[in-house]
Amino acid sequence: MTESLQFAEGTLQEIALVVMGVVYTARIFWLFSFKAAKDRQPATGIAGTTKAKGVIYSWLSVAMPWAMESTRKKFFLYAQFVVFHVGVVFAITLSFVIPYLPWVLEIPYVIPVTQAFIGAACVVGVLRIFRRLGSKYLRAISSPDDYFSLVLLTVWFLFAFLATPNKLQDGEAILLTYFWLTAFFLIYVPFSKISHYLYYPFTRYWFGKSMGHRGIYPMKNGHSRRSASASGKAHESKKATAST
Repeated sequence: MTESLQFAEGTLQEIALVVMGVVYTARIFWLFSFKAAKDRQPATGIAGTTKAKGVIYSWLSVAMPWAMESTRKKFFLYAQFVVFHVGVVFAITLSFVIPYLPWVLEIPYVIPVTQAFIGAACVVGVLRIFRRLGSKYLRAISSPDDYFSLVLLTVWFLFAFLATPNKLQDGEAILLTYFWLTAFFLIYVPFSKISHYLYYPFTRYWFGKSMGHRGIYPMKNGHSRRSASASGKAHESKKATAST
């Protein structure tokens, strides 16, 4: 292994991770510097809806495509979302496995399974690029960062796929490109729209808390909600009768 690859796999990645960690820490402190607003609406929750349940439901909604109309009616796009993000996990994990745990890649089926997920994510990236370019609605709301981030991720997936076997005898160009792209990716992400995942736990927490307070989360089917609403009204009617 040359000094260039050793630097790219080790020191460069460590510097990139430190930069990412510092920026994310600063952002979290900045986020908590704002005073949390209180919900002015009185609690209207029906039986089974609470703030805590609303928060949990909100956090898990990303794994419940049937709970949202957009993903329920366009399941293919939701499947792309899952494949794309699972590919990100595999590609990032690979950047730790190659320099620190290379023996993991010698386990049977690890390389083909890793390449299958990363390769699928690369294909999804290409589909997303064409979808964004081909839709006048997406083009209207897309910024240069949207295109750059998507292209960057797709190219990164390609080189992660090629680097997975970790064969130095075939040359170091692919591995060097993969690790330099990974370092750039780690430093660039906190300043790009890709950093939305950092805010996901916080935004979904407040949204779920509010919806639980208002009796909307956890969502129920129409029959259960009507029944719960009717029993709630009956209970209020009995209380009003008793008070008179």
